[in-house]
Amino acid sequence: MSAVATPSAPVRDRIRLKVCCIQNVAEALLAARLGADAIGLVSAMPSGPGVIPESLIAEIVAEAPRGVATVLLTSRRDPAEIIAQQQRCGAGAIQLCDRLPAGSLAALHEALPETWIIQVVHVTDAGAVAEARAAGRTAKALLLDSGNPRAAVKELGGTGRTHDWELSRSIRESVDVPVLLAGGLDPDNVAEAVATVRPWGVDVCTGVRTHGHLDADKLRRFVDALGGR
Repeated sequence: MSAVATPSAPVRDRIRLKVCCIQNVAEALLAARLGADAIGLVSAMPSGPGVIPESLIAEIVAEAPRGVATVLLTSRRDPAEIIAQQQRCGAGAIQLCDRLPAGSLAALHEALPETWIIQVVHVTDAGAVAEARAAGRTAKALLLDSGNPRAAVKELGGTGRTHDWELSRSIRESVDVPVLLAGGLDPDNVAEAVATVRPWGVDVCTGVRTHGHLDADKLRRFVDALGGR
């Protein structure tokens, strides 16, 4: 996965790494140097960490190293608003953190044919399997997370919680698009998570941060647990 590349067939034991909640250009460069294939840039959310202004997202996208994908995380649900946001920020991929109305994914693909559309599925119960199968018919990739869109204040990511990895494995086995695993991953559990789910990639935010800042030592340990880069 890169800002302009399309996914190739998975390479044996090569798990892609997306480092999310990037706060500034320095963090983007650090993540890239330590092995990130992609960086996540969080726009306005109802809750959770890592939110930065769109102007800063655009700056980080412009300064991101070549070959590192830039992913705009959005909580918006209206396709026209999402399209306008992507055009302001310039990211190579969009991560839809909430469910969109029927037909919205097709509209996004038509308007942004070169942009990866990643649909988040929050694995709260067994119903997530059917939801993922439906989303996988249109999205370019799925990201399995541990939020709760039904909460009084929606949780759309960055909870630091794990979820049922057996359900995530069932999803990965039942869809034909790349699956990234997120939700409470850290240097101590990511190897087990990967062994259980066998995802195409993993996504990490809070598990490699200390007091909100990207922690180089934690990220190195995380990368080592993935088998290096």
